[in-house]
Amino acid sequence: MPKAHYLYPGGIFLHPERHMVTTVLGSCVAVCLWDSARALGGINHFLLPLWNGEWLPTPRYGSVAVPRLVEGMTASGCRREDLQAKVFGGASLWRGGEGVLAIGERNAALARRLLDDLEIPVVGSDCGGECGRKVLFDTGTGEVLLRRNRGHFKQPAA
Repeated sequence: MPKAHYLYPGGIFLHPERHMVTTVLGSCVAVCLWDSARALGGINHFLLPLWNGEWLPTPRYGSVAVPRLVEGMTASGCRREDLQAKVFGGASLWRGGEGVLAIGERNAALARRLLDDLEIPVVGSDCGGECGRKVLFDTGTGEVLLRRNRGHFKQPAA
């Protein structure tokens, strides 16, 4: 049975032992990375797309969280070519949230762009819409269970 871990917003989780990581997303995005060759997974949970260069760069920002997760995976012995990603969240929770206010849409787009730039394929995704999500990520198998705020657990489309 894997150990349990709750991932708070602005966090990154990567551990050599198998864990079942839970996080809850609204407009935030979680990127789950999986290396089947090493049977190792890691996850982040970011709130905003871009760090503006002020204060310290933290994983509250996707432009910091995604590269740091990839760096953590490679520092743990993973090869970037072996990584696969699953991306979740990015809901639009406010009516009229367009342009700069479309945080969820901007978060999801940034995650996909960064992963594409790093040549890490996205093999599963459930982003957008108007409802939050609860994600359970098994870092030892790469499997993700997803529950939308008004639904049941389901296996996301691969």
